Formats: sequence, structure tokens, C-alpha cells
Amino acid sequence: QVQLVESGGGLVQPGGSLRLSCAASESIFIIYAMGWYRQAPGKQRELVATIDSGGITNYADSVKGRFTISRDNAKNTVYLQMNSLKPEDTAVYYCNADIFIILTGSRRDYWGQGTQVTVSS
Repeated sequence: QVQLVESGGGLVQPGGSLRLSCAASESIFIIYAMGWYRQAPGKQRELVATIDSGGITNYADSVKGRFTISRDNAKNTVYLQMNSLKPEDTAVYYCNADIFIILTGSRRDYWGQGTQVTVSS
């Protein structure tokens, strides 16, 4: 069973940086795309950034130029480098992956448990 585990969240001052990572637990699959979503209290979950198998990235306008998504296919891991963090970036960040399981022939989205990012002075 595929599991996604996020790490790297924490408390940081405005203008600071954090690097989130998300690792998939299994390797016998094809990851078509991975991404990060976030959900702040009282708000809907929103897309932050995605990266597909070809390395094509997509960013929310609110983070473009500040955040960088990348992936290490050998490690089945996606990263989110967050620079120039703002208080409004405070949210629970969730890793997402569109995964095809070769053994079963199934494809679906998987979600991590979330990691808290708090930007506060």
C-alpha cells in the first residue's frame, strides 16, 4: 500500500524559509504527478504547486516566485522549498500524488497526513 509522509513543517519567522518533503513508501508504481496543497483554518484546501513526470510545474499565483517544487524520482520524493514566507502561508500542507500501481493496475490520488507550517513573528 502506498503511503505519503510529509516532513519539514514548523515555526518560522516572516521572510524565513522551510523545505517540505514528501516520500512515497513504495517503489513499484508510476508517479504521474505530485503536488502540495494547503489548508488554513476556516479556508478551503488549495493547490500550492504540482510537478508532473516530465518536470512541468504549476504554482498558485500566491506562491509563484517564492516557492519551488522539485522531485527526486529515485527517492520517490517531492520537495517544496518555501522562501520569503509570509504569515498568510500558515496552513497545514498536504502532499498529493497521482500514482499508478503496476502490480494491481490501479491509479488514484494519495494524500499525506499533512505537516503544519506556521509563519509568525
